[in-house]
Amino acid sequence: MGSFISKNEFPVEGRTVLITGASKGLGLEAARQLAEKGASVIIVARGEDSLKKAIAYISKSARSPDIQRFHFISADVSTAPECVRVLTETIEWNGGSPPDIVWCCSGSAHPTLFIDTPLDQFQIMMDSNYFSCVYMAHTVLNAWLRPSTGLEQPESDFPQTARSIPPPARHIIFTGSFVSFYSFTGYTSYSPSKAAIRALSDSLSQEMNLYAAAHPTLPRVRVHTVFPATMPTQSLEDENRVKTDLTKSLEEGDQILQPDECARRAIRGLENGDELIPTSTIIRLVLTSVLGGSVRGGFWRGLANTLLGWVVMVVMIFIRWEMDTKVRNWGRKYGSSGMLKKE
Repeated sequence: MGSFISKNEFPVEGRTVLITGASKGLGLEAARQLAEKGASVIIVARGEDSLKKAIAYISKSARSPDIQRFHFISADVSTAPECVRVLTETIEWNGGSPPDIVWCCSGSAHPTLFIDTPLDQFQIMMDSNYFSCVYMAHTVLNAWLRPSTGLEQPESDFPQTARSIPPPARHIIFTGSFVSFYSFTGYTSYSPSKAAIRALSDSLSQEMNLYAAAHPTLPRVRVHTVFPATMPTQSLEDENRVKTDLTKSLEEGDQILQPDECARRAIRGLENGDELIPTSTIIRLVLTSVLGGSVRGGFWRGLANTLLGWVVMVVMIFIRWEMDTKVRNWGRKYGSSGMLKKE
């Protein structure tokens, strides 16, 4: 698996892709680029006006516009009933079949100091970032893995002659963050929700082996998490309005990627067969230091990441010391508000 194999592990031509949070940013650009590769795409977000603009933008990039189809659904996927409604509408629109690929891009951030964060924001972060993934994954995996629901083609319907040829895998993709691995001042309401996504991805990835072994004629389910770099979007502007000057100073040196480049790197990682997909150098370096029991992408890639991780773990000692020192010095100079003006 991984980049050492030339085979495309993420073929999308002629397949149906469902992307949540796809009216802007990474989700929008991922939808457009998958349309370029021949996928039919359903996008989901809350705002209907933005969805209409997004679907027009995406459909213009279709490789085969006479064959590909595009659809949008207005929904708030932070609730379980809405995820069920989204999948039900998708199956009906898709001729009775569930989507082949589901990419969870919806989410939000409220980067403020812990005691300054309104209590409801902690629940909002978990709902919009973590539970939106849980509810959508639970809904779609039931459709994929429980033939008795009537939402899936029964295993017996697959031709016996095809048993030696594995059907194309299905994919569920989550969206993490740099703070899934390393959090810092200002992200106490946000980083736990993103760390939880990484843990969900790791455990589900292993769990899918159960179904692959028990039902070898059904499409295998692959689980991935993309870790996007910071992108100059409206969401970032909204975050910066509540972010303290201290948090901004700690983020100095962060790699900035345009959404289209971030989506391109994410899709390249999916095509390589990666399960955890960093989209910037700094995210990859930090990822290697905290891999734990995560899938490491084969022997050689795993060995390289392990060796690199040893180096990064030592470096992180000094990075943490430097950031702690910066926070303490900030407090002495400017006070505890996190802003440049002293209290």
